[in-house]
Formats: sequence, structure tokens, C-alpha cells
Amino acid sequence: MSKAATVFSETRMEYETPRGGITIGAYVARRLHKTFLLAPAPELIERDRARALAQIALYAAAASTSFGAARYQPDGDAVGAVIETIDPETGARVTVTCERYLRFSYRVEMKGVGVVSGSETITGTTVGLRGLGMPAPTTFVFMAERGNYRADLVGVMTSELAPRFGAWRIRGYGALDASDNSGNRGRLSLDRSGLAFVSITTRDGNAIEIQEHLV
Repeated sequence: MSKAATVFSETRMEYETPRGGITIGAYVARRLHKTFLLAPAPELIERDRARALAQIALYAAAASTSFGAARYQPDGDAVGAVIETIDPETGARVTVTCERYLRFSYRVEMKGVGVVSGSETITGTTVGLRGLGMPAPTTFVFMAERGNYRADLVGVMTSELAPRFGAWRIRGYGALDASDNSGNRGRLSLDRSGLAFVSITTRDGNAIEIQEHLV
């Protein structure tokens, strides 16, 4: 996870919401372009599947959220629109489908690593003292290319627009429950500061904890 600190940055935000404009489906696709976080998965699956699950959970949280300046609201997509993209950093193929208004499914294919499929549905907007929240029930399923390994993640990730000195910033927070077919189970939580905390318990009852500052 040595590159985890580069997950959220203004440069990343410029990429996810380029100045020329973008649709929300294409924004979701670019959010998923953090697949470098999946690169350690094959080695971890071979030697420590609990840590593999933690790594995959970290990707899922990072791919579900953004941190940075919110310069504009992305345009909508037609229902049925399919956005096909390539993560320029890893070459992973990312496909996002607009299933219906504010519901998206996605598929990430990364050679030598595996396939991630998932979905999210933005359920509306909440108004609070900290800003405008857009909670999204979210699922991810990771299938390894080798090793007969599967990981499932499910939870709610919220994107929040927060006022800052006459401007708006976007940030994310939420939690995902994680499990795999090796008997590992745990939970990832992401707070508004960009701190991710992952706790995994193995089938034998051992526990690991990982903390990453993503901003």
C-alpha cells in the first residue's frame, strides 16, 4: 500500500472532473481508475489472504469516493449508456453502465490480477451541518484470475459536498463489510479526513488492522 497516499489529491480530482466537463458515468469510471491498489492482490492471495481482503477493501473504498475541489456538477447520462475506459496507469479496462437514473454498474478487468464487478445507487441528497450528502449503497465482487479466490464487499459510501471559504469541496465517508471464500471477514471505514481503517478477522480468530491516510 506504499502508494496509498496518492489516492486522493487535487491532481486526481482534476483527472476525475476535468475542466472540459464530464458525465457522471464517465466520472464514476475515472473514480474506478485507482486500480494500482489492486496490483498487490495476486501476491497477497498467495501468502496472506486476510491482507489481500484488506487491500481489495481499500481499493473499493477509494474507487467509491473523491476528495478535492468540486468545480461543477457532472452531466447526466442516458439510461443504458455504456462508458468504456482504460486506466492509464495500469491498463485495466473499466466499463460503467447507467442502469437507470443514478444507478450504475461496473466491471474492472485487470490482466494478471482479476475482475471486479459492482454497482452503486445514489439514493438522494441529505442536508446536514457538514454539507450535502449523497449516500450510495455499494457492492463490489472481486474474482482473482488465479488462486480460486473471491472477495465480497457491501455497504454505503457517501459523497459529501462541503462549503469551504466561498467554494465547495467533495469528500467521502462510509463503511464496507468485507468477506472472502477463505473465511476472512471484516470491515473498512473511511472518515471525512480521508483516513481508512480496515479490520479483518481470520477463520482462526486472528485479527489484523490496517490504517491508511489517503489524503
